[in-house]
Amino acid sequence: MTELKLPSIDYAALAPILIMLGAALVGVLVEAFVPRRLRNTVQLALALLAVLVALTMVILNADDRLITAGQAIAVDGPTLFLQGSILILAAMALLLVGERTVERGGAFVAHAAVTAESADDRRQAEGMGGTTEVYPLVTFAIGGMLIFVAANDLLTMFIALEVFSLPLYLLCALARRRRLLSQEAALKYFMLGAYASAFFLFGVALIYGFTAGIPGRGAGVDFATVHAAVSESSSSPVLLFAGMALLAIGLLFKAAAAPFHVWTPDVYQGAPTPVTGFMAACTKVAAFGALLRVFHVAFAGASWDFTPVLGAVAVLTMLVGAVLAVTQTDIKRLLAYSSIANAGYLLVGVLAPSKEGLSGTMFYLVAYGFSVLAAFAVVTLVRDADGEATHLSRWAGLGRRSPFFAAIFTFILLAFAGIPLTSGFTSKFAVFAPALDANQAWLVIAGVLTSMVLAFPYLRVVVMMWLSEPGDATPTVTVPGALTSAALVIGVLATLVLGVAPAPLLDLANGAAEFVR
Repeated sequence: MTELKLPSIDYAALAPILIMLGAALVGVLVEAFVPRRLRNTVQLALALLAVLVALTMVILNADDRLITAGQAIAVDGPTLFLQGSILILAAMALLLVGERTVERGGAFVAHAAVTAESADDRRQAEGMGGTTEVYPLVTFAIGGMLIFVAANDLLTMFIALEVFSLPLYLLCALARRRRLLSQEAALKYFMLGAYASAFFLFGVALIYGFTAGIPGRGAGVDFATVHAAVSESSSSPVLLFAGMALLAIGLLFKAAAAPFHVWTPDVYQGAPTPVTGFMAACTKVAAFGALLRVFHVAFAGASWDFTPVLGAVAVLTMLVGAVLAVTQTDIKRLLAYSSIANAGYLLVGVLAPSKEGLSGTMFYLVAYGFSVLAAFAVVTLVRDADGEATHLSRWAGLGRRSPFFAAIFTFILLAFAGIPLTSGFTSKFAVFAPALDANQAWLVIAGVLTSMVLAFPYLRVVVMMWLSEPGDATPTVTVPGALTSAALVIGVLATLVLGVAPAPLLDLANGAAEFVR
C-alpha cells in the first residue's frame, strides 16, 4: 500500500494570498451580519487593512526564493515585486471604490437586480447607498491576481485566472447610472472571457500531451516539466506550437492585446469608473506577470519560435491602439485604446530575453498603473446632472472653468504621451533599450512611430481643455472627497517622481528580475 505524502507548504510565503482570500470570505460574512448603515465603512476598512497586511507580508518575504505547495506556487523576485505592485495599486483603486461624496451613494448601483430604466432604477440613481458587495468581489479579484503572478504550473494559473475574472465580470455590471450600458459591457466581457478561458484550458491539455514524450519522466503541466519537454520531448512539435498559441490567446486577452482587444473599449466605457481603473492597472500587472513567467520560464527554450509571432502581435497592438485612439469621442474609450497601445509597448519588454527586459517591463507596469488610476480619478470628478460627462466635447473649456484639475489631467496625458520628466518617458525607455540590445530594432521603431501617433489624441484633449471657451454644456468638476483626493495625490506624485528620479524603483525591479526555476 503506497503511503500518501502531502506536499510541503510554506505558509509564510503564501501569506499575502491567504490574507486576501480570507478577507474576502470575512467580507461575505459582513454582508450577512453587519447592519446596512455600517457596511460601507466596515467593508472598506477591512479591504484596506487586508491589503496593508498582505503588503507587509510581501515585504517580509522579500528574500524568499522557493517553490511551494507541491510545485504549484513560485515565490521569487518577480512574484514578490508584482504582488507588491498589485497590492499598492489595488489600495488606490479601493479608495476610488469607497468614495461616497463625489456622487451621493457612490458609483455603484444600490440594488444589483433592479431593472434598468425602471422607476426603481431612477430612484436608486438619485442617491441610495451603493451596494457593498463590491468589496468582497474586489478582494477576491486581488487574491486571484496574487496567485496568477505566482503560479508555477498551468492548472494553478487557470484557476487563478477564473478566481480574478469572475468577480470582474460582476463588478462591470454594477454601475449606478447608464445601467444598460454597464450590463452590456459585463455580458460582452463575460462571453469573450469565457472563450478566452476555454482557449487557455485547451492549450493546457495540448501542452500536457506534449510533455508525455519526455523519456523517463511523467507528463505534467508544471513549468519545470514543460521547460524540459521543449528540448527533450519526442512528441510532435505541433502540440507544442498549438498549445503555446492557445495559452497566448488566453493571456493576451487579459492583457488587452490585439486582435484580442475588442472587449476593452466597451467594458472600459460601461463599467463603473473605479472598476475600470482597477482593471486598467491591476489586471494588466497580473496578465503581464503571467506572460513573463510562461514565456521566460516554461517556454524559454522555444523563444526562437514564439518571438516573431508575439512581435507581430505587439506591432499590431500598438497600431490598433494608436490609430483607433485618434477616432474616439469618449474619454473612457480613449483611455481604453491608450491601454491597448500600452499593452503593445509592454510586449516589447516581454520579448527582450534579458534581465533588463524583465525589470523594464515590471517598472512599466507600476508606472502605468499609477498614471492610469490618477486619470480615472479625474474622470470621476467631471460631472453634470446625469453623472460623469465622458464625451470629449463636454471637456471643451474645462481649463478655464477648473484650471487646477485640468492641469493635473494635462500632466497625466503628457505622461501617457511619453514626454520627458514623466514616468511615461522613463518606462518606455526601460522597455525599448533592452529590445534594442536584443536586436529587436523593428519593435522599437514601431513603438516610437505609434507613440507619435498616439500623442495626437492626448494633445487634442489638452488643446480642447485650454484653448476652447467654456459653454453651457461644459460640466463642473466636483470637489473630490478625501478618498479620491488621496488616490489622485498618490498617482500624480508617483507619475512625477518616477519621471524625475526613477532609479530606486528601477534598481528594485532589476534586483527582483530573476525567476526561480
